[in-house]
Amino acid sequence: MACDLCNLLTAPGTARIWGDHQLSVIAVDEAEYPGFTRVVWNAHVKEMTDLSPAERVRVMEVVWAVESAQREVMAPEKINLASFGNMTPHVHWHVIPRYRDDAHFPNPTWATAQRSSSAEVLAERSALLPALHAAIVEKVKAL
Repeated sequence: MACDLCNLLTAPGTARIWGDHQLSVIAVDEAEYPGFTRVVWNAHVKEMTDLSPAERVRVMEVVWAVESAQREVMAPEKINLASFGNMTPHVHWHVIPRYRDDAHFPNPTWATAQRSSSAEVLAERSALLPALHAAIVEKVKAL
């Protein structure tokens, strides 16, 4: 069975912000949510408790580094952290900057939209992505 995250991690043009032999930090192409990022364990591991204690700490340190960079660069109202993956055999975390004016706020991103997003605001936030990606790299390298 094909694995969506394995395919994503190896696909040419994947927006990989940072990676090492264990983890990858990937920019998610979600127009409504500039800055949406995934932290992905590279190998097939289904649950956090399948990782060693040191590996679990490493995952969360990278998640926190991404969150910190998003807060500093994107200045969101809130950061959503989520670990789903019901169909994907990779531990991975979604790190999503949220704003009072985003299409779904205060509800989850998969809920019914509450409003239309402003194209101008989305463009302004998208313009911050190079700085965000640089900040993520800097913070992860400092770990």
